[in-house]
Amino acid sequence: MIRAVITDIEGTTSSIAFVHDILFPHAYKALPEWLEAHADEPAVADCMDEVRADAGAPEATTGDVAGILRSWMDEDRKATPLKSLQGMIWETGYRQGEFTGHLYPDVVRQLERWKQQGAALYIYSSGSVYAQKLMFGHSDEGDLTPLFSGYFDTAVGGKRDAESYRVILDELGLHGSDVLFLSDVVEELDAAQNAGLRTCQVCRSEGMVTGTHPVVSGFDEVSLDGND
Repeated sequence: MIRAVITDIEGTTSSIAFVHDILFPHAYKALPEWLEAHADEPAVADCMDEVRADAGAPEATTGDVAGILRSWMDEDRKATPLKSLQGMIWETGYRQGEFTGHLYPDVVRQLERWKQQGAALYIYSSGSVYAQKLMFGHSDEGDLTPLFSGYFDTAVGGKRDAESYRVILDELGLHGSDVLFLSDVVEELDAAQNAGLRTCQVCRSEGMVTGTHPVVSGFDEVSLDGND
């Protein structure tokens, strides 16, 4: 029996289009003005210093940092300070009701069922933990954060690196055979499998690249009996 489920977000619980067509453009457009307005806040200032260090530009102005961040967004770079700042910007949009976190219909039903069955639920996404909590706290179905026992982002490492999943297992205090990882990306599943986790690929559309992992089209096809 699976004791914990770790799920990816983009393409797995939620539409890729929601992330790329709504969240990313919103942050991209708002970034320069938002950064100028919040640059003195400690959490924002810390992220900006990380950007300067990563970019090798210690004297970068706030405007320069905004430009660097936009270039990283154009590259789809998985930089932790970028993800953190995006989450802060999205908070305003969520709270003002400009959008809600998209979820496929089968996701909420199964998360609730797995929780009732005693499985601990976790998120692992390249988006920051802060952004994850915002998305599930302001989802299409309301606040779902009480369902989750924890969240992981790139602070534990890249999602295509097996060591990241070993770090997560250490934090959970579980054996890999007791943990199921759900994702739409084969390379992420390969990394999780190499770390000893059980895996299942969620293919939401036809023609997706698949590997050697069990494949489902939705969460309602996933079994937690350990025989996947």
